[in-house]
Amino acid sequence: MKISKEIKTGFIALASIGLLVAGVNFLKGNSFFGGDDVYYVYFPNSSQLVSASSVTLNGVGVGKVLSVDYNPKGGFDEKVKVSFNIQNDKVRLPIGTRVQVGSLDLFNKGLVLFLGEDLSKGYHKPGDKLPGEISSDMVTQFKEYADPIAQKLQGMMVSIDKMVQGVSSFWDTSATSDLEGSMQELKGAIHKFGNVASEIESLVGAERVKFGRILNNVESITENLKLSNQQVSSIIGNTKKITDDLVTADFKGTVENAKQSLVSFNQLMEKANKGEGTLGKLISDDKLYNELNKTNQKIQNLVEDLNLHPERYINFSILGARSKGVNLNPSEERKLRKVLDSIPD
Repeated sequence: MKISKEIKTGFIALASIGLLVAGVNFLKGNSFFGGDDVYYVYFPNSSQLVSASSVTLNGVGVGKVLSVDYNPKGGFDEKVKVSFNIQNDKVRLPIGTRVQVGSLDLFNKGLVLFLGEDLSKGYHKPGDKLPGEISSDMVTQFKEYADPIAQKLQGMMVSIDKMVQGVSSFWDTSATSDLEGSMQELKGAIHKFGNVASEIESLVGAERVKFGRILNNVESITENLKLSNQQVSSIIGNTKKITDDLVTADFKGTVENAKQSLVSFNQLMEKANKGEGTLGKLISDDKLYNELNKTNQKIQNLVEDLNLHPERYINFSILGARSKGVNLNPSEERKLRKVLDSIPD
C-alpha cells in the first residue's frame, strides 16, 4: 500500500506542530510532555526574577519558574505573583516549606526551596500558595558592608584635608626659620653629649685602678674566709656538741628529784602541823615556849647583873687588895669579855 505524498506531508506537519508545542512548553519551564505539579508564591517585588529561572533544592534543580506576574490586588507583600513547577517526581513539599528568591550564581536569580521539617503536618497539594521571602543579593550585601566603610572614609578624608590645611598654614617663612633654629639647638645638644661621653670615658679610665684594688681586696677577704673555714667548722661543731648535751641532759631526773623533795617537805610540814617530831613539838607545845621565854628572861637578868656588878663574877685586885667574886684565869676573862661585847645594849 502506497502512502501518498499528501498523507506524508500531513503527518510531518502534525509531528512538527507537536514538537513545536512541546518545545515551547519546555522553554516555558514545563516538562517536555507536561504534567508537572504547579505551585504559587507571592513577593513584594520580583527582585529581577524572570520566567524559566531554576527552582533549586539543596543546590539541585528540581523545577522551573513558569511566570512572574504583577498582582495589583495584592497587599504590600503580595505585589508579585510567581508560579513554578516541580519536575522531579520524588520531590514533595511538606507543610511549612518556604520559598526564597536568591542568587544562584553571580549572574542568575532563581527560587530556593527550604522544606518543612515537621512531616506529620502533611504535604502541599498542587496549586497551593507557599510563603515567600526575598534574600539579600550580593550587590545588596556588598552595599550594606561598604556603606559604613565609605562613610568612615569620607570622614577620614575631611580630617586629612583639615590637617593638610593646618600644616600649609603653619609652614611659612617664620616656621622655616624656627625649624632651622631648632636644628641648630639639636646640633649643639649632640655636641655637648659627645663632650659628656668623653668625660665619662676619662673618669672610667681614672677609676679603673681603684676598681682593680677593690677587686683585689674582695679576693683577699674571700681567701681569709676560706682559711678561717676550719675554725668556723670547729665553732659549729662545739655549738652542736653543746646542743647535744642540752638535749641529752637528765632534765627528767632533776624534775623527779625536785618532786620528791617537795613531797618530803610536805610530809614534814604535815607532821609539824600535827605536833609530831621536834619541830612539831616546838611549834605546838606552849609549855616549851614558856620555858624558853623564862630561860631567856633569866639570861637577860644575868647579863644585866654582869654589866652592873662584874666584881661578883670576876676576881681582880687593886693595889694588892682582892675583890670578892669568882676566880677566872686570863683566858676565861677574854671569853667572858667577848660574850659581853656581843650582847646588844
